[in-house]
Amino acid sequence: MSSQLDRYWLFIIAFLLVSLVCGGIVLTLKQSSHHPVEISLSSAAPSQYQGEIYIGGAVANPGFYPVGEDATIEVLIQAAGPMSDADLSRIKIYVPKTDETQPAQRISLNLAEVWLLEALPGIGQGKAQAIVDYRNQHGPFRRIEDVLKVEGIGSGTLDKIKNLITVED
Repeated sequence: MSSQLDRYWLFIIAFLLVSLVCGGIVLTLKQSSHHPVEISLSSAAPSQYQGEIYIGGAVANPGFYPVGEDATIEVLIQAAGPMSDADLSRIKIYVPKTDETQPAQRISLNLAEVWLLEALPGIGQGKAQAIVDYRNQHGPFRRIEDVLKVEGIGSGTLDKIKNLITVED
């Protein structure tokens, strides 16, 4: 019986030694093939863009606005005066090429106040007020040429301002 017990213990010891050697080999292989990966997160610095941005569309004061380090899209849009029907969930940004000329800033005959219309060549305070009065009485201008219906504005004045005005709302 003792020889059977010796074989039994011999078998258990051999099994444990084989298990220990195999486990050591597996751990060694896993450690050598598993190199740590270093991940570094860098904080992106905010853009230091300096220049101008054109805001048009459903705003009361379309035009170019200076962009500084504190400027956000929200601040710029508020400066342009969004209209009540402006869809602020869809904003279009256009970046021109270096050699591309900037479009001329146009004043909307349907949105501009008297002080802004006065900036047009050949339009003084009286004609500017006449444009606003005509718009209030007859509704929005449909074409640029409709400004000829305003008293005191002739074809010569229209020729001076036609590239500076628009009727878009």
